[in-house]
Amino acid sequence: GCILDGKLYPFGEIAKTENCFRCSCSQDAMRCCSLFHTPVGFDKDNCKVVFNKESCDYDVVQKSDPSKECFVYSRV
Repeated sequence: GCILDGKLYPFGEIAKTENCFRCSCSQDAMRCCSLFHTPVGFDKDNCKVVFNKESCDYDVVQKSDPSKECFVYSRV
């Protein structure tokens, strides 16, 4: 298998690792892609970015009230 972040994964396709990556594990290498997109276009003065491990994505919330989401107009 392959080891990523101290955890052993079996050979083959891994749909989702503990840290939100999709990977392919072979005898030669382990190749991974992130399952999340980083927000870059939002109101940086009034909002902050928080990683949501359940949804494997970033939430952008108001600094003054984290229960309220902010509008994100671009992600990479």
